[in-house]
Amino acid sequence: MFNRLFVWLSCAAAASTFVGVVLASPGSGVLSSTVVARAAFQALVDIKLKVQDGKQTVLHVANAQETVMQQIVLAPGGQTGWHSHPGPAIALIKSGQLTVYAGEDSTCAGRTYSAGQAFVDSGQGHVHIARNLGSNNTELWVTYFDVPPGQPFRLDAPNPGTCGF
Repeated sequence: MFNRLFVWLSCAAAASTFVGVVLASPGSGVLSSTVVARAAFQALVDIKLKVQDGKQTVLHVANAQETVMQQIVLAPGGQTGWHSHPGPAIALIKSGQLTVYAGEDSTCAGRTYSAGQAFVDSGQGHVHIARNLGSNNTELWVTYFDVPPGQPFRLDAPNPGTCGF
């Protein structure tokens, strides 16, 4: 009896892992995604970001954990795949342009950012995808806040079905 239960649980775990991989939407055209630094705050850090982008959103991290900085380069036509982050992230577009789509936006109205512009991603479960719709490489630098120690700063997500890609 125990052996059958063990085999059944093992098969169920393998199947759920496979389904998660199948449902994830991987990126493409990512030329590099170099983590340039990762560090833990040594004092209690309380982060509040107030974003006024048509509506006011306040993002609050009561006890920020690790912070990660990453450089990403996307080829023309490249995209990140649908994903989220554990905490807020600040992205700076160094060159090219980047169009970001929110998973909860049923109209699939992307917002395009160009070189010299920055934006805040709320993280905390906000599913999104970023695409390089331009004809040149896009380079962006992202700082991720409130990453659990030793854990990923990017969480793959299934395609929410709100956009036709």
